[in-house]
Amino acid sequence: MTERKMTVLADGEAVAQYTAEFILKAATEKQGPFAISLSGGSTPKRLYQILGSAPYLSTLPWSKIHWFWGDERLVPRSDALSNYKMVWEAMLSHAPTTNIHGIATEGVTAEESSVAYEAELKAFYGADTLNPAKPLFDVMLLGIGTDGHTASLFPGTSVLEERKRWVAPVIGAKAEDRITLTYPALECSRYVVFLAAGADKLEILPKFMAGDTTFPSARVSPPGGVMIFTDKAATGAA
Repeated sequence: MTERKMTVLADGEAVAQYTAEFILKAATEKQGPFAISLSGGSTPKRLYQILGSAPYLSTLPWSKIHWFWGDERLVPRSDALSNYKMVWEAMLSHAPTTNIHGIATEGVTAEESSVAYEAELKAFYGADTLNPAKPLFDVMLLGIGTDGHTASLFPGTSVLEERKRWVAPVIGAKAEDRITLTYPALECSRYVVFLAAGADKLEILPKFMAGDTTFPSARVSPPGGVMIFTDKAATGAA
């Protein structure tokens, strides 16, 4: 079973602060370009707000960091449901960076968007085939839904079995079409970090830690294992 290393912090704010320091350290130590894949959700939003303010605006090596997304809804970037909009408003609009790789969501189908984003990832990676020895991402940020989903990999969807494509459409699982990275792309990461804070994770977290593969999040199996940054509310700790 994939190794899962859990770090329990006081609350969601502490999880966001801890993750910000983790990203700063990883980005500072890395030689050359640094690629990070972003997640939606309330805890990541707070993380992005922290990164988009002092002291990180001056300490993070913005010029070499490339920002990608693990999934997106097929809605305009002005829509409240847009992951891009959330990250832009919380962090990127304040930051000295132009290395922003958003997923196209306007004037395209979910299939067309998936094909285009995979092409962009391959161009950045410099190859058409993923090599575990050469991570596509330095940091992969993921969440765990109460149904066990991560990115837009939902229980019972065919995309869970996709092993050739790096990016794929998800149609019919939710009200809006989605675009998601697949397991091969998620797992080709130096660090895979799940952020899981709050009492609503209390029931799902033990099943995730036990590797219950009925939950898509628990099926993420990178060679180096995964890290879980969580809080007392999610673990039931006093």
